Amino acid sequence: MPTFTTADGVTLDYRDSGGEGVPLVMLHGWGQTQAMFAHQLTGLGARRRVVTYDQRGHGVSDKPHHGYRIARLAQDLVELLDHLGLDRADLLGWSMGASVLWSHIDTHGTGRIGRLVLVDQPAAVAAVPWMPAQEQAGSGAIFDVGGLLDLAGSLAGPDGDTVREAFVRSMFSGTPADDVWSLVAREITHTPAHAGVPLLFDHCAQDWRDVLPRIDVPTLVLGCEGSHVSPESQRWIADRVPGAMLHVFGSDEANSHFVFLENPAAFDAVVEKFLG
Repeated sequence: MPTFTTADGVTLDYRDSGGEGVPLVMLHGWGQTQAMFAHQLTGLGARRRVVTYDQRGHGVSDKPHHGYRIARLAQDLVELLDHLGLDRADLLGWSMGASVLWSHIDTHGTGRIGRLVLVDQPAAVAAVPWMPAQEQAGSGAIFDVGGLLDLAGSLAGPDGDTVREAFVRSMFSGTPADDVWSLVAREITHTPAHAGVPLLFDHCAQDWRDVLPRIDVPTLVLGCEGSHVSPESQRWIADRVPGAMLHVFGSDEANSHFVFLENPAAFDAVVEKFLG
């Protein structure tokens, strides 16, 4: 399987469907892997070049004892694009993957981005004390700083594996299909606590609200009625990204944070239409 090594010596595993045209690079979320996008690698990948990869600390990529910050993951993305010789690409970030893209835009701008797809990620996961209540609700904050500290402490504790599985299970509002849950439950075991805990803390402590108005490329924001992430937070984001499009999958289509797994046909159709 193809790999590349980052400037700080971390080897990352990736998949490349090949194909012509502007490539689509897809970034997975916290605790998950590029296996989440297996349907898209073959589905969307049948009509365009699709690239997926395991971010550091995830999947079969290296799990060093350094670099578990969103900013470092954003630099990993830059180095992957460099490795692939891509001056320009469409980028899709799901969950924490969207935060990585916001970090990239914050420090590098949008010069290498053709089109941007943001999937089911709040602009601020943890409500900081100075955030007005209206902003907390709109941006999609899932818990306060105290809740974040409690979750991180539990994940780092002796029952961390059980806590991690319960946390990810809470991202489904219904009962997931056996094949979907077995994949998700298996993939989360590949991220050890020394990687997952500090990265989750850093990820959830970020506030990307000020980045949204500075996004100047065509953008699609995707949410799902059955996700633990409120669809209203995705509408809030779309309202603040100039010219952004919004699509919210109904509960008749999917009931979780994992639309691309539950209903890959519906997900791929929406993304394909946007990318053109």
